[in-house]
Order: sequence, then C-alpha cells, then structure tokens
Amino acid sequence: MVVRLDAAALARVRLAPSPATEAMEWLAYTAGGLPHPLYGDPGPTARFALRDPDVRLVAVLFAASPPKSIPDLLTPKPAAVPADRVFAQQLERMAATSAEAVMAQLAAATHGADPRLRAAAESGTFARRAANGMARFWAAAMADDWPGLRARIDADLARRARTMAAGGIGALIDSLHAKTRWANGRIEIDKPYTETYELNGDELVLSPSVLAWPNLFSQLGNPDDSVLMYPAVGGPDAAGPSSLDRLVGATRARLLISLDRPSTTTELSRRHGLAAATVSHHLAVLRDAGLVAKYRDGRSVRYQRTDTGDALTGEHVDRRLA
Repeated sequence: MVVRLDAAALARVRLAPSPATEAMEWLAYTAGGLPHPLYGDPGPTARFALRDPDVRLVAVLFAASPPKSIPDLLTPKPAAVPADRVFAQQLERMAATSAEAVMAQLAAATHGADPRLRAAAESGTFARRAANGMARFWAAAMADDWPGLRARIDADLARRARTMAAGGIGALIDSLHAKTRWANGRIEIDKPYTETYELNGDELVLSPSVLAWPNLFSQLGNPDDSVLMYPAVGGPDAAGPSSLDRLVGATRARLLISLDRPSTTTELSRRHGLAAATVSHHLAVLRDAGLVAKYRDGRSVRYQRTDTGDALTGEHVDRRLA
C-alpha cells in the first residue's frame, strides 16, 4: 500500500490519541470472549455492558469472528480539540454518519447480512445506536482505566515527537511499525494487496493505540477521515522486563532483550540454555509480530530486533539516524 502526500498534506500530519479506537478494541475482545495479550480478561463489568441493546448491536461485529474490516465510523479521526473533548467529538461524528456510508461500511466488513445489523442500517438508526453503544460501553468499562491508558499513550507521543524532532517526518513514519516506511517521498505500508491513496491538502492523523497492540490499522478510504493507528510503546507500565514478560511471554522477552546485537539461533540457544528448535519457534513468533527481522550473513542466518522491537524493550534506536 502506498500513501502519497502533497506538500500541503505533509504539513498537516499530526499525532493524536483516539479514545474511540481504544473503546472499539476493548469491546472487540469483550464480544469475542478473548483475553487481551497485555491486559488480560476484559472482566465482568465489560461483559455486563453487553446487556445494553446498543452495545450489543456494535458487538455483533466482533462476536462470531474478526470482521474483514472495521467500519470507519467506529474509529473517527480525532479532531484537534481539547483532550477532554476528543471522545465526545468522535461520538458526534459517529452518530452523524450517513445511511449510505453505514450500508457501504457494513457490507465491506462482510457482516451486512446479519439481520440485526441490516435492520438497523435499513432503518437509518445504526449510526446513532452505535454512538450510544460506544458511549455506554466507555462509561461502564473504560472510563475508570482511561487515565492509565492515556499516560502510556502520552509517553508514546513524547517518544514520537522526539523522533520527528531529530530526524523529520521520514524518521517518524519509519518508527511507527515494522510494516511502515518512508521512501521516495511517500508512506509505504506492507499489505497483502496493492492500493494507492492520494492525500492532497488532506490531514493525516497518526494515532497510537495501546489496546490494538501489536497491530497496525490504516483508515484511508475517505480523505477527510484519514488515520494510521499504530501500536503504542513505552509508558510507566511497559518500562521493565516484567511488563514485557506479560506481553510476549517470559522466554520470548529474554530472547528479544538479548537481541541488542545480531545473533544466530545457535548463539541464542547457548546463551539461554534452550533447545535450538525452541529458539527457532520463539523467533518465528517474534518475527511474525514484527519485533524481529532476520538476514543472511555469509553462511549464517542472524536475527536482530526491529525498530518496533527496540521500542518495546525501551531501548529504541533510530537506525535511520545511526
């Protein structure tokens, strides 16, 4: 995927948190009955919120299986408003989504045939009910925990701001995720399909997400609602090895930390007293998550942390500037 930005669009790129994205992710884990890889079980309060009919309507999107795509209306671009107004503004934009846009987005998510979603879409009530549902889910399951999540998001924003100050917009884009890079004056994103988006004077928001970790989401179909949602790193609850253990598992955390220098499977096996097959398995998981990359060095294959892996261990090195 390629995103081309003209000079006016490049000047409008900004960083901003998206409370709606955090709420959508937490609702997805709740509806799917799955634990979050970092924060675990959403808990009884989140599940109790599903009793609300409007919350339950949105949860239909996630209850059976992951949707092919997330309807953009659930994650509106955060506006440049005071921090305490961002979520309210997102809910207002959510509720104002046109009936035509609702139908198209639900169809793209491959859940348009569900009778509950179809009935709400055809009656023109889905957007309003989705906004009500997200507001009620937030109040029941998110509001009390938002200060802690926001602290981690703010830590990520500070880290990205330093990266951009030192190396410019290209260094910032390169730092977001293993799948993003700045090349030839454009953003390139590794996707299993080819698509080109043009932003001509349009604003692009780069939004860190704690609960979407380790995924990268692009929302580029509507130039007025363009967002790249990337996994946040850093913050007080992610600074030490114990947090990393919880996130990726104790053994993988040890391997990831030790990859401050390129190493082979054999070297890692000896260093950690693990079977080579065990090391290979864990490296494959870390590589799939975009935390580790491998390359050939003569007859050897060496592994090293990616920028995302560096950032996750709290030892981010901007290789673009090195």
